[in-house]
Amino acid sequence: MLSLPPAVRLFVSRDAVDMRKAFDGLAALVRDGMREDPLSGHLFVFFNRRKDRVKILWWDRSGFLLLCKRLEAGRFTLPSDAASTRAEGAPLQMTSAELALVLEGLDLRGARRATRYCRNDDA
Repeated sequence: MLSLPPAVRLFVSRDAVDMRKAFDGLAALVRDGMREDPLSGHLFVFFNRRKDRVKILWWDRSGFLLLCKRLEAGRFTLPSDAASTRAEGAPLQMTSAELALVLEGLDLRGARRATRYCRNDDA
């Protein structure tokens, strides 16, 4: 399970990404495509078209860290975000628990989150 401080947010690219991209290419996608700051300390998640590979970009105050995972069988399944009315190119936001479940192979499309307290600035 990923253990991240509550201030760290996870942004998932809605578009498939060429997995040949490395640190600088992914940081440019964060800046230009997601319109976020790659040096913010948040995690930025990218999947390829077949959804059998994932890269996670993170700035840890001294440099970029790039985590990669390739599935030998199967595909990652992202939760549906059809109800969202976000701007085109805006990333999908996930919690660290949701990302951990996706990386473990669970399909979250039918999952429902129980009602919990949420401050207005967290929504």
